[in-house]
Amino acid sequence: MMLIHCPFCGPRDQSEFTYLGDASITYPPLDAPYEAWCDAIFLRENPRGVAVELWQHTLGCRSFLKIVRNTLTHEILSVEYASPTMAAAMAAEAGLSVPPSTLPGEAAE
Repeated sequence: MMLIHCPFCGPRDQSEFTYLGDASITYPPLDAPYEAWCDAIFLRENPRGVAVELWQHTLGCRSFLKIVRNTLTHEILSVEYASPTMAAAMAAEAGLSVPPSTLPGEAAE
């Protein structure tokens, strides 16, 4: 079982989340040549160790999260909102002046 610390909902089981892919990919502009898009989509690294991933809390607050995770040990090093604008909005919705802690092991405020 992998426990993901959602900044808004607190610690939750991985089954509440959907993995959406590698968050470190830089996609080419929309008008880039076909080959550039093929390279960006199909020719990627498959990192062993620390990777930045995009997840969605689909069975919770529905937030998109950027998770730094060790792919060998499944240890989660950090969790943050994928969008700084969303982080501010979620904090305001919860009545907080700053987004909740994103450090594993600390409960959401």
